Amino acid sequence: MNLFTPGHIGPVELRNRSIRSAAFEGMGKDYGPTDKLKDYHVSVARGGVGMTTLAYASVNRSGLSFTTQLWLRPEIIEPLRDITDAIHAEGAKASIQIGHCGNMTHIATAGGIPVGASTGFNLYSPTIVRGMNDREIRQTAKDFGEAVRVARDAGFDCVEVHAGHGYLISQFLSPYTNHRRDEYGGPLKNRMKVMQMCLEEVMKAAGSDMGVLVKTNMRDGFKGGLEIDDCLEVAREIERFGVHAIVLSGGFVSKAPMYVMRGEMPLYSMTHYMRQAWLKYSVRAFGRFMIPKEPYRDLYFLDDARVFRKELTAPLVYVGGAVSREGIEQVLGPEGFEFVQMGRALLRDPEFVNHLRDGAEECGCDHVNYCIARMYSLEMACHKDCRNLPKGIQREIARIKERNGAAV
Repeated sequence: MNLFTPGHIGPVELRNRSIRSAAFEGMGKDYGPTDKLKDYHVSVARGGVGMTTLAYASVNRSGLSFTTQLWLRPEIIEPLRDITDAIHAEGAKASIQIGHCGNMTHIATAGGIPVGASTGFNLYSPTIVRGMNDREIRQTAKDFGEAVRVARDAGFDCVEVHAGHGYLISQFLSPYTNHRRDEYGGPLKNRMKVMQMCLEEVMKAAGSDMGVLVKTNMRDGFKGGLEIDDCLEVAREIERFGVHAIVLSGGFVSKAPMYVMRGEMPLYSMTHYMRQAWLKYSVRAFGRFMIPKEPYRDLYFLDDARVFRKELTAPLVYVGGAVSREGIEQVLGPEGFEFVQMGRALLRDPEFVNHLRDGAEECGCDHVNYCIARMYSLEMACHKDCRNLPKGIQREIARIKERNGAAV
């Protein structure tokens, strides 16, 4: 099985070709790491993965969406080093995803009016958004470089730059969120400038001893967003910077969130954990219009990813519905991808890679997305690992299973 052959991401050798994807854990506290975050990633490393990725670390204060998120700064180097040392002790490599949320935040979390590519109103936060000025853009690019230096000091082997899913870099790339009339707006070559500035700083800071991955969209997933031809141009530009691997994804958190993850969002479960009453009942009333479901199937990004595999020479990481031995063998074998990322599979079974080595066929995920529904308010967790779930949540999970055609 190709999964169990070593692979390189730039200067970093992984013991196998599996990577825990940067699915947001929601396990931080006060913008720093916790024992719970450490324990989860160590369990994945012990479970046989080649590299595990700490998710959604912001490069500065304005880029934070949640208090349970990491803010990558010198003050948390020591506790992060404790995590990376423990991951390394299990034989795995450690990566951290760096990014900026852009307009997906609130004034209290970001420390000021949320900023993005353009001034406007983000219905999905909801919040007023101010377009970034040139000084802020240049400083944010430098912050990406500084985040890499902090990651090195904290013992990380790799960084993954988040340039997709409708966060800041993606907001500049997409015509849906970029309405600027200056040098950063208009044609795609202008809309790529912020990404280029950030990657320049990242590659300079990474030097010769750290691996650099970039997560990018293959489509935004809705009419009026980036489509595959423009996303190919973006990917070619990422490749030109000499990054060591490209993670192929898709979707937009403020417009097509389930395009990223597929399936149905359990709205009752999601709102059950919300603290603000007005938000809870608004989402219950209108959520099905704001968060339309996208049909799930195994390897749901594969058709688009094949196009990118044909056009690019850089090492490519497949992500999206890789939950079985058959699917993983396909993407790492005849499809020609160098690595596979898994999120929900490794939440359901942190030892999935070891279990594959022992002959397992499936991870046991039933794709009801309860883990995603709760991660915006609590830590990410599989419903199968949660005892004494409220009856309403149990009923919702059962209904979704029935709609998915799974046994209840």
